[in-house]
Amino acid sequence: MRTPQECAQQQLDAYNARDIEAFALVYSEDVVCYDLDTGEAFCNGRADLITRYGAMFDASPNLHCELINRIVCGRWVFDEEIVTGQRTSDTIHATAVYDVYGGQIRRAWFVRDSA
Repeated sequence: MRTPQECAQQQLDAYNARDIEAFALVYSEDVVCYDLDTGEAFCNGRADLITRYGAMFDASPNLHCELINRIVCGRWVFDEEIVTGQRTSDTIHATAVYDVYGGQIRRAWFVRDSA
């Protein structure tokens, strides 16, 4: 079973490879992703995650996420990141919070600001 740190790293590696299948397998079937600023869910379930992130991967051939800092506390992972190559912005300063259970990310929160 993957540790929380392994989950965070595997999904980051798959994100940077724009490999939607490898990316999605790190998340649970019933994953929910939230905008931390608004509290709104923007992905409900793995199928929704595949649709949303798959489209972004296809539209962003230069997509790259650089890990700036990672904190692991029990089942929680906090990643500070710089994201480049998205079509909507040049550089994004972001933080991701992952709740890992059973070797998969079951909930995630994201907050971002332009760098």
